[in-house]
Amino acid sequence: MKGKIGVTSENLFPIIKKFLYSDHDIFLREIISNAVDATQKLKTVASAGKYKGNIDDLKVRVSLNKEAKTITVSDNGIGMTAEEIEKFINQIAFSGANEFLEKYKNDANAIIGHFGLGFYSSFMVSEEVEIITRSYQEDAKAVRWICDGSPEYMIEDAEKAEVGTDIIMHINSDSVEFLEDTRITEMLNKYCKFLPVPIIFGKKKEWKDGKYEDTAEDNQINDTVPAWTKKPVDLKEEDYTSFYHKLYPYGDEPLFNIHLNVDYPFNLTGILYFPKLKNNFEVQKNKIQLYCNQVFVTDSVEGIVPEFLTLLHGVLDSPDIPLNVSRSYLQSDSNVKKISGHITKKVADRLAEIFKDKRTEFEEKWNDLKLFIEYGMLTDEKFYEKALKFFLFQNTDGKSFTWEEYEGIISNNQKDKDNKLVYLYATNKDEQFSFIEAAKNKGYDVLLMNDVLATPLFNHFEQKFPDKHFVRVDSDVVDKLISKESGKESPLSLDEKNELSPIFQAIMPKERGQFIIDFHDLGENGSPMVVTQNEFMRRMKDMSKMQAGMSFYGDMPDSYNLVINIAHPLVKRVIKEKHEIVTPALNLTTTELLKFKSEKESLLKLKQGKKEEEIPQEEKDLLKEVETKISDLEEQKRKKLEEFGAGNQLAKQLVDLALLANNMLRGEALNNFVKRSVDLIK
Repeated sequence: MKGKIGVTSENLFPIIKKFLYSDHDIFLREIISNAVDATQKLKTVASAGKYKGNIDDLKVRVSLNKEAKTITVSDNGIGMTAEEIEKFINQIAFSGANEFLEKYKNDANAIIGHFGLGFYSSFMVSEEVEIITRSYQEDAKAVRWICDGSPEYMIEDAEKAEVGTDIIMHINSDSVEFLEDTRITEMLNKYCKFLPVPIIFGKKKEWKDGKYEDTAEDNQINDTVPAWTKKPVDLKEEDYTSFYHKLYPYGDEPLFNIHLNVDYPFNLTGILYFPKLKNNFEVQKNKIQLYCNQVFVTDSVEGIVPEFLTLLHGVLDSPDIPLNVSRSYLQSDSNVKKISGHITKKVADRLAEIFKDKRTEFEEKWNDLKLFIEYGMLTDEKFYEKALKFFLFQNTDGKSFTWEEYEGIISNNQKDKDNKLVYLYATNKDEQFSFIEAAKNKGYDVLLMNDVLATPLFNHFEQKFPDKHFVRVDSDVVDKLISKESGKESPLSLDEKNELSPIFQAIMPKERGQFIIDFHDLGENGSPMVVTQNEFMRRMKDMSKMQAGMSFYGDMPDSYNLVINIAHPLVKRVIKEKHEIVTPALNLTTTELLKFKSEKESLLKLKQGKKEEEIPQEEKDLLKEVETKISDLEEQKRKKLEEFGAGNQLAKQLVDLALLANNMLRGEALNNFVKRSVDLIK
C-alpha cells in the first residue's frame, strides 16, 4: 500500500535533513531512545498481564553493514501494527506541522519539542529509511514501512519472527562517516552510555595471533544502572569515586560529591563532584552531563544551571527537562529555572554539612575549593548568603577562620580612626615577606589571598560591608596601613621635599612605571626606603584584566610610591652629601628664585580687585617674564639635583635595595646592583 504522510508542505523534510539538530550524529540517540522506550512499554503491558512472552532479555542492538551502507537499530520491545505505524509515524508526528512550519523556520530545533520528530532525525543521514516491525499483540502480522525522505511512503506485509522493531537507515553519500565502527562506538559512548536497557554493538574482541578478533560474547556499551540511579544509602565512597572515573577516565581525584535525589516538586537525580580547580582559573565548563531518563541531552549547561555550577563535574538527570528542544528553550523553561535554584541550594547545604562534620578535611581541601566558592559568592546572591558561613580566610601562618571568627580576632587591634575594620592581606608570602613581618611586629594579622578572584571578592565584601576595608600589606608603610590618627605633621617642609625628590626621582627605573617620592620617619631601625603601591589603583588594574570596559585603568602605567625614611642613618648621609655638594652650587639660583618669587608676589597683589581689562599690558608682560624666569631657574635647580642623584652611589644602592625587596630589580639593573655592592664592600 502506498500513502502520503500527513503534511502538505514539501519543505519539512529539507528542514529535517539540514537544520533539525546542530549535531547530525544525534540521529542515533533519537532512534535508540525510541527503541529503549519500546522495551519499557513492553514491560508495562507485561506487568498488566497483557503480554505472556519473555521480557527477561530486553535489549537494543546496533548493527553496521558497510557493504549495504546501512545502520540498523533493532529492539525486542512492544513493536507496532500497521495501524499504529499509520498513527505514530504518518500522522501524530506531523500533527499541525504545517501551521507551525513558517513560525519555526528560523529555529528548527523548536519543532522537535512541539511535534516529537525524533524518528525523522534519521532522514538527516539517510536517503531511505525502513521500519520492519511486529507488534506484541497476539496474531499480529509483521509490517514493513519505507520512505525515501519525501512525503510519499509505502507499507506492506513482511516477515519477522520475533516481537520488536528494526529501523534500517540507508546512509546517504554526505554521511558516510557514520559507516565506521569507531564513529558508531564514539556516538554510542557519548549518547547511550547509561541507558537503562542493554545496548549491544558487535562482539567483544580479544587479542589473538597478533590481532583483535571477535569473541562470541555481545559487546554491551552501557551501564544500565549507573550510580546516580541508586539510593545514596546503597553506595560507598569508593562507588562514587569509581563512577567519577567512568565519566572522566583521566581526571584527578574529586574533592567531594553531592548525590541529588529529589522527587518533589520535580524529579531530579544526579551526582555532582567538586574537582580540583587550579589558581589560573582556566577551567573547562562542559563537564556536567545533562540527561533525561538516562538519555544524554547535552554537556553545555551554561544558562541551564547557574554560571558558577558549571565548574562542577558530574551528571544531572531529570524527566522534567525536555529532551528535544533548543538550549534557548531550556534556558527560559520554568521547570529548568526551579531545578537550577534547587541545585544551588543543595550544593550550598552539602558544603555547609561537610564544613560542620569534617572541618579539618574541609580546611585541608580549601585551596582546591575556594575558587568555586568565591565564584559562586560573586555571581549568585542566594549562594553568597549561605556560603558566608563556611567561607574561610587563611592567614600567612596557615590558620583558617570563618568570617565571624576572624572578625573576632582582629576587631580590637585593626580598626582605623574612622572605626572601619581593616583586613590586611598579602598575595605572596615570599615577595611580601618584609611587609608581612612589619605588620606582625605591629600586632596585626595578615591574610593570604593569592587567587585570581581575590580583587573582585574584596570589592564585593566592601559593598556588602561599608564598615570593612581590605588593604594589601605592601600598599603603604606599616604606620599608615591602618591609620590610627589624623593630621600627623610631615617631617619635612614643602621646600625640603622639593629639593630632595628630584635626587631620588632621577634614579627610579622609568620602564617600571611612575614613582611618587614621599618622606616619612620610620625610625632609625626601619628600612631606609620602601616601595609601595596604592591599593585603589592596583585593584583597578587587576579588575581591568578581568572585565571589559575597564581598559582605561589597564592602559595606565603602573604607579608606585617610594617612601624614604628620613630617620635612617644612610638616608641622612645622602641628605648631608646633598647639603655639602649641591646646596652651595645652588645658592645663587636659590637667591635669584627668592627674588623673582617675591617680585611675582608683588605683581599678583597689584592685580587683586581688578578686572582683566583694567590691568596695564606692561604689568601683564612683566608677570609673564617673571614666571618664565622662575620656571627656568627651577628647571636648572632640578637638573643639578638630578645630576647629583644619578651620580650618588649610595642613593642608587638604597633605591635598588627597595626595588629588590619588591622583586622589581632584574636584568641589567640587577647586574649593576651586584657590581656596585661588591665595590661598596671593598
